[in-house]
Amino acid sequence: RVVRCWSLRLWKRSDVTTTTDWLAPILWEGTFSTQALEKFYRKRNLTVGLAVFARGRFADEYLELFLQSANKYFMPGHRVVFYIMTNNYVKRPSMELRPLCTFQLLLMEEEQWWSDIDLIRMKVLGEHIVAHILEEADFLFSMTADLIFQDDFGVETLGTSVAQLHAWWYFRNTRNYPYERRPQSSAYIPFGQGDFFYSGSIIGGTPQRVLDFIRDYMEGVIHDLKIGLNSTFERHLNKFFFLHKPTKLLSPEYGWDPTFNAPPQVHYVKVALHPERS
Repeated sequence: RVVRCWSLRLWKRSDVTTTTDWLAPILWEGTFSTQALEKFYRKRNLTVGLAVFARGRFADEYLELFLQSANKYFMPGHRVVFYIMTNNYVKRPSMELRPLCTFQLLLMEEEQWWSDIDLIRMKVLGEHIVAHILEEADFLFSMTADLIFQDDFGVETLGTSVAQLHAWWYFRNTRNYPYERRPQSSAYIPFGQGDFFYSGSIIGGTPQRVLDFIRDYMEGVIHDLKIGLNSTFERHLNKFFFLHKPTKLLSPEYGWDPTFNAPPQVHYVKVALHPERS
């Protein structure tokens, strides 16, 4: 499917940055019109995919709450497919799925697992994007299971390439961002460069753009392993967005850590980290 992403007209807020240097919107409460966006997207009959990865105790402890909150708040009123990637048989969610929502259980063999969880979840998601998600969804988000939706995560978040600003690092000095600083690594960002520090808990966009990141990430990991390096998932993600600027950025309101006292800039927490994982 080819879907044109509507240009978001932001309202200004004097206390936060609402547009990047490359003119991508940064979504904060009070900077967009939900009604106007709904009017636009309702006519498009879109399908939005939400991929979540859970294994072992993550499946037992976090997945049910993640799905319950997503069923209530993720893209309300729109067609949604939940893609649940797990190595355990996960029972059908105990809650009743709202209209237009379905879920697919993507089981994986035990021998596929190894110690790098981020690597395997991206590898498996990439395989499913190629196999069927490209044809099933207009937009796709990949999230970790230790998140809880607390308010609507709606069509304002849709875009070709969507990045989540890290709740902790957004309010810190940019010189201290924990980028990969070893020049030999494929995730390397030199001192004095870089825009923001992005969280790895939420990435989104069109399925093709998510697949582009996954392929770049996998190539970077293989490159580093060959020379004896092992950088983190978030550092590879930040290198990708440094080179390929996201078209929409989600403010810390969409990924807040409840162990931090919310600053006055955070009006509403849309998504929060599970308190046991904070």
